[in-house]
Amino acid sequence: MAAFHSHSPAQTEALGEAWGRAAAPGWVIALTGDLGAGKTQLVKGLARGLGSAARVHSPTFTLVNAYLDGRLPLYHLDLYRLQTPAEIVAAGLPEFLRPDGVAVIEWAEKMPELETQPSEGGGLRRVGIEVLGGTERRITYDDVGA
Repeated sequence: MAAFHSHSPAQTEALGEAWGRAAAPGWVIALTGDLGAGKTQLVKGLARGLGSAARVHSPTFTLVNAYLDGRLPLYHLDLYRLQTPAEIVAAGLPEFLRPDGVAVIEWAEKMPELETQPSEGGGLRRVGIEVLGGTERRITYDDVGA
């Protein structure tokens, strides 16, 4: 498991940007962390690394935001408002586990099948963001099936 220590939102975005430049079709990035930990900051950088000029924001109420203007499509999912796996399935979100681009899932712990199942043709990156205080974050990540 790798770890990155971020001292600012800009550093968190820079990590996401590096991941976006390296991203391949089929990547699924499963994010966990408390409210305000920086999950969306990481996705902003990822979008920039993919070449998207879109304004990235959390899809808490829409469940999915698609950013299609980069070199790969980016699907940004937010499971915060969903309570059960049945609600996730009913919302049609499992289809994003095999993206033609990159899928990023906030509150991924609510989708238990992500624990062991990498996406077909891609890989699964499990990411945890821990608030250390102020703007400091510990970001740990582990690639499964890459």
